[in-house]
Amino acid sequence: MKLKTVLSEKGGKVITLDSTTSLWVAAGILDENRIGAAVAVRPDGDLCGVLSERDIVRRIAQHGSDALALSVDEAMTREVVTATPDTSLDDALSQMTDRRIRHLPVVDQGKLVGIVSIGDLVKRKISATELEAEAMKQYIAAG
Repeated sequence: MKLKTVLSEKGGKVITLDSTTSLWVAAGILDENRIGAAVAVRPDGDLCGVLSERDIVRRIAQHGSDALALSVDEAMTREVVTATPDTSLDDALSQMTDRRIRHLPVVDQGKLVGIVSIGDLVKRKISATELEAEAMKQYIAAG
């Protein structure tokens, strides 16, 4: 299975944050959308980072409540690992596990087309494994 299949099932909606947005506002957006991370973009729309709940918590631990006045740009993870729609589910899971990340933006020809979480991928992997197991049971039963 490829990420384009996951995105077609999940949808390509991506919550983005302007890199100049305050962490206070960003935290509200994450909460409102019930998500753990959002892609940070520059005013021109180019991807420049990912802001996760973990990034916000780290800044609060370092700066106290004053951290909420910091911008997304000051707290986000800048070294963004991305994938393409043709990346396989297994390759994406491996990449996320190796780099200890939970969210993977999907980029096609330089444009952000979606984002997948580790939860999205594990859910699809479990479904595929269950289908495979059921097919094996039917094959064995048909003898």
